Amino acid sequence: MLFAAITSNQSAKQTVSTQCLKELSCTKETIQMNKTCKNPGPRYRHLTLLHSNDLHGDFLAENVDDKLVGGVSMLSGYINKVRRETPNTLYMIAGDMFRGSLIDSEFQGISTIDIMNALAPDVVSLGNHEVDYGIAHLLFLEKCCKFPIVNANVYIKTMGTRLFNSHKILELDGMKILVIGILTEEIMGRAKKDKLMGTFIDVADAAQEVGVICDSYKNVDIDFTILLTHIGYENDIELAKELNPEWGVDVIIGGHSHTLLKEPAEINHVLIVQAGIGTDQIGHFEIEIDTDTNSVSSYTWKTVPIDAEHCERNEAIENLILNYKRITDEKYGVILTTLTDKATHPCRYQETSVGNLFCDILKDSYSLDLVLLGSGSLRKESLGPVVTNGNLLDMYSYDEKLLEIRLTGAQLKQAMAFMFAQAAADAEGGHSEYYQISEGFCFVYDDSLGQLCEASFQGQPIDDTVVFRVGIEAFHADNLKSFLSLDPDKVEGLSPRRTITTNIRVSVEEYLRSHTHLVPTLQGRTGRQ
Repeated sequence: MLFAAITSNQSAKQTVSTQCLKELSCTKETIQMNKTCKNPGPRYRHLTLLHSNDLHGDFLAENVDDKLVGGVSMLSGYINKVRRETPNTLYMIAGDMFRGSLIDSEFQGISTIDIMNALAPDVVSLGNHEVDYGIAHLLFLEKCCKFPIVNANVYIKTMGTRLFNSHKILELDGMKILVIGILTEEIMGRAKKDKLMGTFIDVADAAQEVGVICDSYKNVDIDFTILLTHIGYENDIELAKELNPEWGVDVIIGGHSHTLLKEPAEINHVLIVQAGIGTDQIGHFEIEIDTDTNSVSSYTWKTVPIDAEHCERNEAIENLILNYKRITDEKYGVILTTLTDKATHPCRYQETSVGNLFCDILKDSYSLDLVLLGSGSLRKESLGPVVTNGNLLDMYSYDEKLLEIRLTGAQLKQAMAFMFAQAAADAEGGHSEYYQISEGFCFVYDDSLGQLCEASFQGQPIDDTVVFRVGIEAFHADNLKSFLSLDPDKVEGLSPRRTITTNIRVSVEEYLRSHTHLVPTLQGRTGRQ
């Protein structure tokens, strides 16, 4: 690695015993039996571990089937109730507190930190969206935090200096709990544009650094080790495979892929969990720690719904959020247009009516042949029928450029085939890129054959030699190789890219102001069979 190893007096935990590993792999019934046994003496310690990930500014409860669900008020109520009733409770967040709400974007994360301070997590790790407002701004926000942020691998290339503490040791009931924050380069997103910033390249590098940190603790008796990651569920599995059991990692609490698990995965004697997205649920571990072997003796884990049935309200934090909401409502309550029906975006891996609406607006505004819009850029599940400034900002919160590139028919088909293949591979919890496309094109992928079975433009098969003018977000244009399997030099060689608009959201806003009764539609533009 480019930065020097930590020089503090640190060390790995004791090797997990064979007996303990057998206990860890026992059935759920045996686990529950072990859990309810009253272990005498100081050898066994109990830990309640609550965790969230990818909150994305999901501050307010929503009405689902006539029931209030989610929101930080009830989330805080649940955490506080568990803290009161259960000794040795910790709450952690595995990245991406920011983005996804008007309250967050309007105040560039300051509101989020204010709300998170009231929620009072014990440790938080960085996610990719924590750097969306810039590294300098993130360092300012850290100064506002009343909770520690851990990250082992965001550093200044020229100096090899970490920007954050790589880890935190929490002391609880005589136990020492080591928490390490992990992020990798492929997840860093917009921060990769900053040439002074570096990260781990992949999970192998991340695992190596975990070993460096753990091995630094030879003279400290660490009872339990947690990796607080934001690299996606599939990468968490790969990371667990890379870990040396002698380093003593017990649990990986992950984020980024928005994976809602039914039970923990156990890989290389490491438990892996993730709690979906937002505040609709929270992960809840009950763990018995064997402090002689520094390992998990037994555990139970579940996700708990954040609703009135399971949670009390925290009125103080609710009022704090509503104060911010009143400001944004006043500023962004102007109605832009009315759609004929609600536009929806229920899943990032399929064509959606919100995606079609945005792509068609940009295509028509700039006379392009095709618009490719990253599904992950659309942050809400629905828009309209009445659309305000705030609704639009909630849906697309980025001040992002739209660039024009040129692609041949062959390159376009190659890109779309790659997109479908990645989406198929990520069906079990990955986080690949998927694109909404504008009207006139149709791409259908055959999963069994692993190839496109239809690629047409205006009802005709796409000619490999035809060149199309394509609109694409600047972030995606900067990642053509990893997102679309396109050689950026060949794309640039066909025609230098140019900026069409410096702000996609403002362009969409202006279009909506001057158009009414737009009809959200699904047309079968992309699909798999």
